[in-house]
Parts: sequence; C-alpha cells; structure tokens
Amino acid sequence: MSRKLQLAEGETSRTACARVPLRGGVDEKTGEVLSPAALAQRVSWCTELVSGMVSALTAEHWNTVDVDQPASGEDAGGQKLPSNAWMALRRLGWTTTAPEGVKVNDRIVRMAQEQAGRGLRSAKWRADLTAGVLATWPADPTKRTPKEWEQVRQAVPGGQHLPSSVVTSRTRQAAAFARRHGRLPTEVFELESAPRVARMLLLSACDGQQATIERADDPMRALLRLQLPTRPDPRSYREWTWVACSVLLPPTIPPSAALHLPTLRPVGGRVRVDLAYTHAVPKTRRSGHTIALGVDWGLNTLLSAGAARLHDDGRITALGAGAQFRAAGVVAKQHRLRRHGEFLQARADRYQRLIDGRVPHPALADKHTVLLKEIRHVSAPRSNLNNALAWAAARWAVDQAIAAGATVIYLEDLRSMEAKGMGRTMNTRMSQQVRGQIADRMRHLAAEAGIAVVTVPARNTSRHCPQCLTPLRHRKAPDRPTTPGWKWAICPDRNGCGWQGDRDHGAGAVSPHAVWPTRTRPSPTAPPAPR
Repeated sequence: MSRKLQLAEGETSRTACARVPLRGGVDEKTGEVLSPAALAQRVSWCTELVSGMVSALTAEHWNTVDVDQPASGEDAGGQKLPSNAWMALRRLGWTTTAPEGVKVNDRIVRMAQEQAGRGLRSAKWRADLTAGVLATWPADPTKRTPKEWEQVRQAVPGGQHLPSSVVTSRTRQAAAFARRHGRLPTEVFELESAPRVARMLLLSACDGQQATIERADDPMRALLRLQLPTRPDPRSYREWTWVACSVLLPPTIPPSAALHLPTLRPVGGRVRVDLAYTHAVPKTRRSGHTIALGVDWGLNTLLSAGAARLHDDGRITALGAGAQFRAAGVVAKQHRLRRHGEFLQARADRYQRLIDGRVPHPALADKHTVLLKEIRHVSAPRSNLNNALAWAAARWAVDQAIAAGATVIYLEDLRSMEAKGMGRTMNTRMSQQVRGQIADRMRHLAAEAGIAVVTVPARNTSRHCPQCLTPLRHRKAPDRPTTPGWKWAICPDRNGCGWQGDRDHGAGAVSPHAVWPTRTRPSPTAPPAPR
C-alpha cells in the first residue's frame, strides 16, 4: 500500500502510534486458527530468539569506543552512516547470529541489529552526561554551589536546558559507587552494566519477506501478516510459517491514514501491537498568535489555565475567568501506592542484606522472591495511574485551548526547578508529579489540532497580578489576609485593581506576558477571576 499522503494547503504529515491487542490469527500453511494465547506463544518464541541476539550484540559493544562510533554518524572511512540502525551496524561490520542449530532468516537478524543499534546510540547521551558530571565533581555531592551548577551545565551537551533532577540523580549514582569502591567511576560503562533487553519485535526493520500490513475491506480493520516459528528452536525454514492476524483499528486512527509495520510485545499471555501511522494535521504557526492559553503547574491543583488575547495596540485582555484541573483522588491513591512500594522495597533490601551476609537460607530467599513479585504488582498500577492522569490532564488543557480559539499554549517550564521549603510530604508530592509525561502528551494532542506548545520560564509567573502586573502579596487564605503563606494571592493596588485569587490561577493568566512582545499593561476592563 502507498505510504504517501495527499496533503492540502495548510496541512502537514504527522506520525503517531496507537496500541491495540492481537486477538488471534490463522496459520496460512495449515489453516489452523490460533487463539490469543497460542499466537502469543509463537510471538514469544520469536521474541526470545531476537532478544538473545540483541543481548549478545549489546554486551559485545558496551564500551566507550564502540558507542561513540554509531553516534558520530560516520564509519571508519569517514563515510556517512545510514539513518536506520541495522544498516549502520552492518556498515560497521557489527553482526550477530542465532544459537547453534537454530535457523532464522536475515530479517530476524535485522530486527536484532535495529534494537541493539538504537540502544547503543542512546547510551551516548548517558556517557556524555556522566563524563560531564565526573569532570566537574563538586566539593559536596549533596549540594552544588551556583558556580558548580554552571560548570556542570557547561560540561554536559545541552546542559543549559537539562533538568537539574537529571544531574542530581546521576551525581547520587556516582557517589554511591564511590562509597562502595572508595573511588569515583571512570565512565558510565563502569557505573552501569549493559541494559536489559526489552522483549519485542521491531517489524519496522523488515520488509515484505517477513511482515506486511494493509487495510482490509472494513476501514476499521487491517490485516497483519508475518512469519513466526512453529517451535522455540526452529531447525529449518520449513518450521517458519506465515500467520495472518486481523487488527481492529481504534477510532483515533483516521481512515485516510497510512499504516506502518508495527512493534509486537508479548505481555501476560497476550500480544500488544504498537501501530504507527501517518496522517494529515493542520500546520502550527511559529508566530502571529493573538489568542493564547497560559497553563501553570499548581501547588493546590495539578493544572491551572487562563486564556488571553493580544490586541493590535499591545493591550492584553483576559478571556473568561480561567479553569483548574484537579485530580486529588488519583494523586492520593498514587501516594498510597508509593508509600506501600517504599515499605516493601525497604523490607526486600533488608532480606537481601541478610541473605548476602549469611549462609544460604531458603526461607529468607523465598520471602525475598515473594516481596519482589509484590513490588512489581504495586508498581504496575502506579504506572497505569500516571499514564491515565497524564493523558487526562493533557486532553483537558488542549480542550481548553480549542474552546478558547487559541493557536498557542504557553506552558510553564519547571525542568530546572526542585521542590523545596514546603515540608517533606509536599516536596515529595511535587517532585513525583508526572509533569514530563503531561507536557509530552500535551504537545502530541496539540499538534493534532494545529496548536503550538511553547514553554516559558517559570520565574515570577506567580509573582505578578494577572490584571495589572503589580507584584502580589501571598497569604495563607482569603479570610486570613495578614497571615503570610503561599496559597492565596492579593493585589495591593486596591484603587486601580484589587484582584485576588488562587495563586495558581493567576500564574496561568500571567504566562502569555512572558512571551508576547508588549510593554503595556493588561486592560483594566478584563473580567476578573472570581474572588
């Protein structure tokens, strides 16, 4: 099928991904109908073969010299490497083979090389980050001075825009190594072993001799055909057969979208399909925005948003009273699961110390195994909650922009800020909010509607009045105007403004002022937020 789209004026192509399950298939050689469990078993056999080759290839080249080679983009002769990872590894002469006696075709090797190549390329960023942290090791690893922060950001590629939490976590990892070995690590490859290999099949590295996908007669269905082994250790090509699987497409995939070969993941006796597709979306504008939605990360709420309009004379007026996204119930459940997971992890660590410090003790080993399983059971719902919360918050913010007719979302950038000074419980909650996931999903959903997402500096967004830009006074509560606090904001300009409200709501309305090229104050006729 054609992978090209017919684009109208003002449109551009965008590639997205949807997750769908495989509910069975048909063996084309024997006509056998495969149940979801039987199909998952055959996919798992193929996945194990690929994962074994990926592990061997990654471990063989897990060193500084080999990681630098594909990341440089050039081979030993100075020729440009192909963009596909499997082609780049073949140009470098890095290959792998199946276990002795097992017969696989060249496309299976391609998938292993593609997955290993992607992992080795991504390791380059971790290697540069670790090298920069070690080269500018601070006098006190628990707290860097402003000068030391500037030094480490200059030593790390892209360090000026790197979240401080990333540098801090890498510093803690190196400090833990130093406590165990009495010295700092020399590089990331001494600090970390080769990463674990994900069990998946990257069909995008294959061609029609291994897998094909095309739409069926029903526009909401597609037919995926791929070769799978009939046993865990196929001895000949006759033990590989074509399997046809009907894929039910979700409504998020437009009927005109071009489908691409997906990634298969066997999980819990079923097969998950990460289906990539390309479709037409409106182009986003880089400038000329007159209606914007400001979004602020809240202390009292997860998100606060307010729309504003930029007039021809430079005035900025608010559109409506704004809105807030509250997820107190979900966040509370997250924290309960977090505390339970921390408790289980502490017990598991204690059992591990007892097991390592004594002769083998079967009872303790069994308890330790049970605890590790329970930790995984607690981590799974936490991940699901974070994912659901991120999609819900992003969808809410984009819907607010669509309703206001905004063409840009100004999102407060908190990557370089850490939660401090609000107590241990509040600091932990703020640090573990899924801000990064929300921002990524917001960009994805906004691009579907042709809305740009721009991050703005967080400094002083909660300091100024959203109506007159006068510095605010922050108080404990509206009924306690003389008690210092951070929850409620009051404008001291009583004669001309007198605005007061939740500080998070005011910060969302101030965000566009940090970007729009205007020196005039907001219009005093803008509708104020509710008291």
